[in-house]
Amino acid sequence: MTALQTSLTFKCKVHFTQARRGRKQLAVGEAPAPAPVPLGRVPRIARLMALAIRFEGLLSKGEVRDYADLARLGHVTRARVTQIMNFLNLAPDIQEELLFLPPIEAGRDAIKEWQIRPIAAEPEWPKQRRAWSALRASVVER
Repeated sequence: MTALQTSLTFKCKVHFTQARRGRKQLAVGEAPAPAPVPLGRVPRIARLMALAIRFEGLLSKGEVRDYADLARLGHVTRARVTQIMNFLNLAPDIQEELLFLPPIEAGRDAIKEWQIRPIAAEPEWPKQRRAWSALRASVVER
C-alpha cells in the first residue's frame, strides 16, 4: 500500500493582543480598530476643576489629612492648593460646564483661571451664574 500525501492549508486572520504582565497573545480574527485620537486638548480650567474634585475625594476618604498634605504630595504651595480648592465653591452647574468645556484645538485657552477666581469668591450662586454668563458671552465675542 502506498500512503496518500495530502496537504491542508488554513487561512485565517490573526493579531496580537496584550495579555497579563505585558505579554503578547495571539488572537484569531480581525484586529480591533485603533481608538480614535482626540482632537485638541482639555482646557486647563477643566483640568483644574477635575483636580479640585479629586482632592476633595482624597480628603473625604481620609487618604490625606489636610491641604498641607495635598501641597506636599503635589509639590506646590498650600496657597496654590487653596486656589484650586476654591473652585468647589462654584455653583454645581458652573462646575459641570467647566468640566465639559470643548477641547482647545489651537491657540490659547479662551477662559483663564484668573477670570474664574472672582466668580468662585462670590458666595451667592445667582450672582455667580450672572458673572459666568457674562464671562461666557465675552469669550464668544472674541
